[in-house]
Amino acid sequence: MANDSSDFARSMAIATSGLRAQAGRMRVISENIANADSTSPSAGGDPYRRKVPTFSSALDRTLDAQVVTLGKIRPDQSNFRVKYEPNNPAADASGNVKYPNVNSVVEMTDMRDAQRSYEANLNIISATRRMIQRTLDILKT
Repeated sequence: MANDSSDFARSMAIATSGLRAQAGRMRVISENIANADSTSPSAGGDPYRRKVPTFSSALDRTLDAQVVTLGKIRPDQSNFRVKYEPNNPAADASGNVKYPNVNSVVEMTDMRDAQRSYEANLNIISATRRMIQRTLDILKT
């Protein structure tokens, strides 16, 4: 049973790390969506730049298990969207306004993917808890 309980603990820790990483990913996606139509506070300046989350694998030495962590949040270097809006306070001398390089369709797709990964990790935690409970029920009899 001692080995089984450490396997259960590893499963829970790995799934929990996945939950944390996906929650961080959702935070970045939310920020991107919230800023999708923002402009620079100064005329001709750069607007919000889309952020891209990365993931890293890390060894949890106490459990001797590989867990996932939210890695660096990197700026997306793709071009900004530009619209001709000469009356906009954020317009440059030519009347062009730069908008964030955020594509709402891409963000919604990423959000759905993060949601599925989050749910998969929740399912692992639920299944592990059920297995622990069944084991305890068997040991009681």
